[in-house]
Amino acid sequence: MDLSKEVLTTGQVAKICCVAPRTVSKWFDSGQLRGYRIPGSKDRRIPLAQLVRFMKAYGIPMDGLELSSNPRVLIVDEEPELTELITRSLNETGRFEARAAASAFEAGTVVADFQPQVIVADVDIAGISGRLLTRCLAAHPETQDTQIVGTSASMTEPDRQALLQEGFADTIAKPFSIRQLLGVLDNVLAVAV
Repeated sequence: MDLSKEVLTTGQVAKICCVAPRTVSKWFDSGQLRGYRIPGSKDRRIPLAQLVRFMKAYGIPMDGLELSSNPRVLIVDEEPELTELITRSLNETGRFEARAAASAFEAGTVVADFQPQVIVADVDIAGISGRLLTRCLAAHPETQDTQIVGTSASMTEPDRQALLQEGFADTIAKPFSIRQLLGVLDNVLAVAV
């Protein structure tokens, strides 16, 4: 089964848990298994993170899941060439699974599906507010442990300190090398464990 998708159908969950699809629907409807309904439809969708939480809580064997052990990183920047270079470089290391978003709105959509462990966000993008970003992530159980790294071409030491005070795990000034970014990601992920 392809679990590269971060959101599963009730049928996929049923196969993973070795139960009937109706059983999964009952878990969902009772609130035991969290997810959402497709707008305009009765179809249910279960985020992979919620399925893992549910399986651990109820002692369901994880044999049906083949989870990637690579940390997920979301790059949020308006420069498409830069995001393409960074995501490709991170993916090619074999140590990360990286995706990109070009706006705050797109980042919100990607976060919902991808559920990254780390978000590397250009804080100069319109709609990216450090305080708002940390509050939004902290407000949801699925993203409250997500680490944020702020980037900026105009970052001063007071800016850096302000971001750290708002809950960012680290910052990195532009321009930066992939090696520098890897160092920051390694540090952030080591602290998060």
